[in-house]
Amino acid sequence: MSSTSVIGRADERIALDDLIASVLDGTSVTLVIVGEPGVGKTTMLDYLTAAPEPRVTRVAGAESERQLGHAGLHRLLMPFLGRVSRLPAPQRDALLTVFGMVSGPPPEPFHVGLAALSLLAEVASDAPLICIVDDAQWLDQESLDAVAFVCRRLSADPVGMVLSFR
Repeated sequence: MSSTSVIGRADERIALDDLIASVLDGTSVTLVIVGEPGVGKTTMLDYLTAAPEPRVTRVAGAESERQLGHAGLHRLLMPFLGRVSRLPAPQRDALLTVFGMVSGPPPEPFHVGLAALSLLAEVASDAPLICIVDDAQWLDQESLDAVAFVCRRLSADPVGMVLSFR
């Protein structure tokens, strides 16, 4: 990665470069960036997004959507919903239900989290993937729970999860 894309922050750039290298080598990684507004969290996320590989998907929490259950998860997984048919039926149905694509009773949060994990692993089976959630403090609670579930269970998939919080 070009060191000119971010001025200073050598330690942070090294950590981000290590994250990229790990994901490209097939290792799951979770990184949480915490800081006050204006300290450069988004700039560091831009550094990841500018990398030529791996593939990156990025969303930002939206305070206006905090009351909309699964809204943040929907935005994170939207680019990959074409693969939802590859998930086991309980996971597929859970995800499609919370996204309002099929009707049914509210699914167990476990099934929603497992569906998100399985979908990201499915996508990463083609090419390594980094998922970035900026301003994660603004995610709705259901999305935050599902993303945290994914972060805790990543193991052998080339998926990196990077979250920034105030």
